[in-house]
Amino acid sequence: MKVLGIESSCDETAAAVVEDGKTILSSVVATQIPFHRQYQGVVPEIASRKHAEWILPVVHKALSDAGLGPSGIDAVAATNRPGLVGSLLVGLSFAKTFAWAMEKPFVAVNHMLGHMYSAHLVHDIPYPYLGLLVSGGHTIIAKVNGFDDWEVLGTTIDDSVGEAFDKVAKFYELGYPGGVQIDRMAQSGNPAAFSFPVPKMEKGDHRYDVSFSGLKTAVIHQSDLFLNPGFEKSVQNVSASFQETACRTLISRLLRAVEDTGLTTVVAGGGVAANSRLRALLSEHKELTCIFPPLKLCGDNGAMIAGVAYHLLLRGERSPLDTAAHARIPQFKRGLENLAAFGRR
Repeated sequence: MKVLGIESSCDETAAAVVEDGKTILSSVVATQIPFHRQYQGVVPEIASRKHAEWILPVVHKALSDAGLGPSGIDAVAATNRPGLVGSLLVGLSFAKTFAWAMEKPFVAVNHMLGHMYSAHLVHDIPYPYLGLLVSGGHTIIAKVNGFDDWEVLGTTIDDSVGEAFDKVAKFYELGYPGGVQIDRMAQSGNPAAFSFPVPKMEKGDHRYDVSFSGLKTAVIHQSDLFLNPGFEKSVQNVSASFQETACRTLISRLLRAVEDTGLTTVVAGGGVAANSRLRALLSEHKELTCIFPPLKLCGDNGAMIAGVAYHLLLRGERSPLDTAAHARIPQFKRGLENLAAFGRR
């Protein structure tokens, strides 16, 4: 089964053809970074206009790279949540129209399920495992029982880790995208230069939760208070210390989940899964099997959408052509009681 997957939830116009949920026949990503760089963040109106301009040539190239014409596709999939509504609508509308015109099945996909599936495109990973979804919009630790069956254990109570990276980078004028620039600057900094605060959430429902708002505030507005003797206040040292604290905060909560669930396989997904320090720190835990997607699959891409869609299609699921775009996922609780709403497209 060859599935055309379309992803346009934020600022990348992406399309891919994936066979049987595993073999990537093509993957095309058109990035809008040059158009948003001057604003140090994604401008929704610019993003949606660029998607409208690029969606046709991106899909055309994905089909061409796969050696297929439109009739060679067995099904069409697109992201419909969560994301910028204007951006989502471009890819979703195109996918529905393509499916209708070619008389192919259509299925809408939750963007977050796609990120967690990315590693499955290159690795054979048995369920269950602990999933670490870290991106610009989300930070989630979950027990993953199936491609769309997550038991959410913890999340952020305020900023996502990717958002914290972006805001710190913007304040220090490091460039855009912020996470990439902090990772780069940290390479020549000392992570011991600052002792930034770590939130204390130890008990009950918040045992696996993280918080980055206080850390972000300390790094931006109170950094002098946490500078250790003998170190210079440089952007390199700030970047390295901030990155170290953020990554170790994530891993500390993840290790609690490892201890409580007994699961020792950890799969990461999302844009922040490309962070070199996060990868290095996780790899230090030899008791764990840590699996990351390739760097090119950490960011938004169409292959992850096509991969999830394949399994939905195998299950006999189809989405109606009046499927809407949604900026957010339904509000979820920890545990199994609300997983149906979390995974629903």
